[in-house]
Amino acid sequence: MELIYHGHSCVQIQTNGKSLVIDPFLRGNELAVTKPEEIRTDAVLLTHAHADHILDAVPIAKANDAPVIATLELATYMSWKGVKTTGMNLGGTVDLGFAKAKMIQAFHSSGIVIEEEQRIIYGGMPGGFIIEAEGLTILHTGDTCLFGDMKMIGERHRIDVAFIPIGGHFTMGPEDALQAAQWFGAKLVIPVHYDTFSLIRQDAEAFVQKLKEHGLNGRVLKPGESLTVEA
Repeated sequence: MELIYHGHSCVQIQTNGKSLVIDPFLRGNELAVTKPEEIRTDAVLLTHAHADHILDAVPIAKANDAPVIATLELATYMSWKGVKTTGMNLGGTVDLGFAKAKMIQAFHSSGIVIEEEQRIIYGGMPGGFIIEAEGLTILHTGDTCLFGDMKMIGERHRIDVAFIPIGGHFTMGPEDALQAAQWFGAKLVIPVHYDTFSLIRQDAEAFVQKLKEHGLNGRVLKPGESLTVEA
């Protein structure tokens, strides 16, 4: 399995000859090195409705004839944009054929801001995804604060790789992310959702060092960098 980090919270998983991409945000990210038209995927997964997680979902889905997987409300909105969708909700699992994606809870907000109309469209509950394929379990928490049930998630799933936000301000910062990593108990932790904007600047290497001090394995991936994992 190959994991590709495209910057911010955008993660692509290539497995079983197929691909899925989570929270594509490339055009709006100056740190991204990949363009939306370069993404080849079989499914687009969205954790919530904020622009920095859905901006490139429609063009990527249309270019690849790939379904958008999201909460019912967000999937409905995406269907109005002319793409195939599969609506789901927290606790549900979608079988993509090459991987299974279970949506777990996150504590955050979720809405689409229509600036010119000064209007916000409700985007459904925010969430994260547990992806299972090739005997591996990959966690993408989505945008979230720290919450106690992370410990339960770690106890119920043997997580191989966890993508955890560290940016602060809009999500957990490094201190809370460290606690989350301890509760998840993943074999490898990769920090996401940082440095894209001035409000979420963080020292990812320092975070990885803190993980090490607590007996956890972490790794910083730069936008465009990939990692191969095996069961």
